[in-house]
Amino acid sequence: MFTLQPTNGEAEVIKITLKPNPRIKKIIYEKDFSDINIKGRQSMGNILSKYEVHKIALKQRGGSTLGGRKVWFDRDVLRLNYDGRGEYLGEFQSDELILVVHENGEFYTSNFDLNNHYDPGIRIIEKFDANKVWSAALFDADQGYPYLKRFTFESTSRRLNYLGENKESRSILLTCVAYPRIQVVFGGHDSFRDPLEIDVDQFIGVKSFKAKGKRISTYNIEQINELEPLRFPDSQKEENGTEEGADENEETAEIEDPDHGKSETDIIDEITGQMKLF
Repeated sequence: MFTLQPTNGEAEVIKITLKPNPRIKKIIYEKDFSDINIKGRQSMGNILSKYEVHKIALKQRGGSTLGGRKVWFDRDVLRLNYDGRGEYLGEFQSDELILVVHENGEFYTSNFDLNNHYDPGIRIIEKFDANKVWSAALFDADQGYPYLKRFTFESTSRRLNYLGENKESRSILLTCVAYPRIQVVFGGHDSFRDPLEIDVDQFIGVKSFKAKGKRISTYNIEQINELEPLRFPDSQKEENGTEEGADENEETAEIEDPDHGKSETDIIDEITGQMKLF
């Protein structure tokens, strides 16, 4: 059995089943790799048992034994680092990702490997949150009008574009404020009209990033400004980032024990080939 954990020291739990022996009281026991010290590759390792082993199985994949990895992004060299240079992106567990959004509307997710290289033109780079809702004002080149849309970014290594397929479409505003408000200033022959204030959350619901969105107005629009929000999320969720009592860094172990639910007697019977009548 061999597993590789390259990023953050994850540790598995294995289940050892010994061959039945009258001198052995307990033929099944577990070993947690987090209890074993990390040593050099030439180390002999630890003895699991001096008795004959029937099989060794992976019981569950564990969480990190090293804690989270703090990651920064240096815009000068377009590289990640663990040394505190540039923008702090957060503390990452092994399976967490980075969201990258470019000025042209392209976005994708990446891991936090230091070998990653990022292209210029990054508008947003942060820890990826699949549940974070984004609001965007954009000029739709197909329709010739500004639109509003609300959406969540998807986890993808392939570059996608929330502005659509028309390369002439352009981003006007992009925000992750929970309840954003915008001011629409009219221009041209509609400049006499008073500015329009829109509560984005009430104007349009959350849809896929592929959705076109909702047209803001048919009038001539000179500019769109973001206003201070008047509503805020629940204060407790805002502070904790999770439901009360939840641990945001807690990782659930993945159980893979093939004998899960079987008693020791059942396993011995399987090894010795005994059959049960009842």
